Amino acid sequence: MPDQRDITADSASFWPERGDWLRMRTLILLRWTAIIGQLAALGVASQYLKIQLPLGLCFLAVGLAVIANLVSIFIFPQNKRLSEGEAFFTLLFDLSQLSFLLYLTGGLTNPFALLILAPVTVSASVLDLRSTVLLGLISAGYVTLIGVLNVPLRFVSGMSFQIPTLFAYGFWIALLIGIAFLGLYSRRIATEMHSMSDALLATQMALAREQKLTDLGGVIAAAAHELGTPLATIKLVSTELIDELADHPELAEDVALIREQADRCRDILRSMGKAGKDDLHLRQALLSEVLREAAEPHLDRGKKVSFSIAAAPNAPLREPQILRRPEVIHGLRNLVQNAVDFARTEVWIDAQYSEDRIRILIVDDGPGYPSQVIGRIGDPFVRSRREVQDQTPRPGYEGMGLGLFIAKTLLERTGAELSFANGSDPFLTPEERPNRSGAIVEVTWPYDTIVATLVGGLGENKTIES
Repeated sequence: MPDQRDITADSASFWPERGDWLRMRTLILLRWTAIIGQLAALGVASQYLKIQLPLGLCFLAVGLAVIANLVSIFIFPQNKRLSEGEAFFTLLFDLSQLSFLLYLTGGLTNPFALLILAPVTVSASVLDLRSTVLLGLISAGYVTLIGVLNVPLRFVSGMSFQIPTLFAYGFWIALLIGIAFLGLYSRRIATEMHSMSDALLATQMALAREQKLTDLGGVIAAAAHELGTPLATIKLVSTELIDELADHPELAEDVALIREQADRCRDILRSMGKAGKDDLHLRQALLSEVLREAAEPHLDRGKKVSFSIAAAPNAPLREPQILRRPEVIHGLRNLVQNAVDFARTEVWIDAQYSEDRIRILIVDDGPGYPSQVIGRIGDPFVRSRREVQDQTPRPGYEGMGLGLFIAKTLLERTGAELSFANGSDPFLTPEERPNRSGAIVEVTWPYDTIVATLVGGLGENKTIES
């Protein structure tokens, strides 16, 4: 079974670098919108409000944006995705063009100065941290500059438009805070969205692989069953021929070879079809068998893994057969892998069933979950159990966030509820800690959700048609 590091690497190959998330077409459309808004604002201010503006320079600033859009349309294809540097300089151009226009139209006395936040917000969503910080600092510099140096707004009467100094100062502070807050907020949201997308992709890949293994097991089991009869016939006939060819040793030797190869085919198919002769067995299995199958890849990793199955009071004495779904197998396997990774010597897998639910506990004797992350377990890319664990290589895969996210997502798809806790007080000395002192994962299903309900046996085997 591939480890989680492999799955993460595969999923990462599907996603471009941060700069490559932004299409040129998107910025062109946004710029056209800004151009139309700027022209409308200049028209209303000069014609309706009778504000005297340096229209020549204002139209020059707007014209630069028009030229930039036309050049981008004719040079680059519509599906062009911007690199990190291209996206940065494109946003820097938009920021500079807007700042120049604000300088010509009153600086911070112009209410449209608020739009200077837009390029920083876009940068925080699609560019890396260095580019975003640099663009944010340039924005803060532009805001400060146009607050001090600008062309005042003047009416036809010659009176200039002035606002109280306290209001201008407050607006400047608000813009600086807005640049920092919106930049941080947009980046945080974008990072979480893309992390979740990557993690969900890894989950889908893990489920697809598990489904392929399940389907392959069904084909092998069916083939082992269907080929059993012809191989038995070959063996029977070859045995009879050996007796009849006792006087022809050279022919008897060839027939013996045929029987030997038939036995070999039978043994190979028997080893491949461990799940049984009937492929319908792959759809359900005893609870204990599913737990052992999920834990099997981690039974020989130097840690003792103990199993226990118990019936709750007034529960049926017969152990239930549950649906052997790929989500259940892979989800439980990830939980067991995480427990084995951090256990000191032993892992316990306890199952209890009653009339209304099935409950599984996976407990280890390791250090447990750190208090600072226990509330966030199940989110992708939570990295550490204990800080000391970061100093030693972890077997299997790095971190525990993606593996537990995949397990939680897959198991919740089957109707399970998961909870995470620690088995003891983390401040106890090693002598005071009980055996089951590490992390605890509880998985609970409603009985009717996970228990198989096939009626009348497993049904007839289906013949494989050639």
